[in-house]
Amino acid sequence: MRAAVVRTFGGPDAVEIAEVPVPEPGAGQVRIKVAAGALNPVDAGVRAGFFGGAGKTLGLGWDVAGTVDAVGVAAAWQVGDPVVALVPGVAEPLGAHAEYVVVGAGAVAKAPAGVDAVHAGTLPLNGLTALQALDLLDLAPGASLLVTGAAGAVGAFAVQLAAHRGIEVTGHARAGDEELVRSLGAVGFTAEGGLPGSVDAVLDAAVLGEPALEWVRDGGAYLGVHPGAQPGPVRGVRTGAVEVAADGAQLAELVRLVEAGVLTLRVAETYALEEAAKAHARLAEGGLRGRLVLVP
Repeated sequence: MRAAVVRTFGGPDAVEIAEVPVPEPGAGQVRIKVAAGALNPVDAGVRAGFFGGAGKTLGLGWDVAGTVDAVGVAAAWQVGDPVVALVPGVAEPLGAHAEYVVVGAGAVAKAPAGVDAVHAGTLPLNGLTALQALDLLDLAPGASLLVTGAAGAVGAFAVQLAAHRGIEVTGHARAGDEELVRSLGAVGFTAEGGLPGSVDAVLDAAVLGEPALEWVRDGGAYLGVHPGAQPGPVRGVRTGAVEVAADGAQLAELVRLVEAGVLTLRVAETYALEEAAKAHARLAEGGLRGRLVLVP
């Protein structure tokens, strides 16, 4: 089968399409015939060597939408089930940008009804990151939250999820994105940033770091999206970062919210799997509103 891999770190041209063996599911695993999967900044990081793995062949891709193709012992899925899943890992020989992928059965959820695979393939990584970040912040309804990068993939999901929980969200993004961010459920918008100490918490999806920390009130909370890169605590502000984990139950919750119209799935462009290097080059250009999606 074909898979997008990296053998030598570098720019978009480092991405190769290789012929690799079709993976076999073990106990508690399922094999998914991939229909689509989003390209994310973490894939560019793997390609550039930010996560290590020099000298190895590394697979790319964390998001997958497709159908169950084979099941291992004690895997509670049926061949033919339409599913979505998170395929985490930055130093694995095979990722989701392939024709087939094997994942733990507990990482899988039924695909959202009435949604095509291209759109469904944008949900797992960014949706789970936003959901798990909000769970870590543990804000009560009525609390104030500023989301940086609110027009981006993680930020947009976070705005929608937080608004659904009754949290008062202010979105931080480029001035031209105000209409979009407000349509996602933000009650406030800023292109400049918040006033010092003005919100209960910040979810820093844009990785602004210390400037975003200043907007949190004394004793509030700051959460980043790059583990280890968050600023240290000051003024009693709790700081941390979300490290996304595969969770089929949480993914199923996100699927229900998609079906209910709470979450919007956004696709910028699609590329065939063999155009993976071209898609990486487009990702590097920036300015996307929605995800690039690879289709085997």
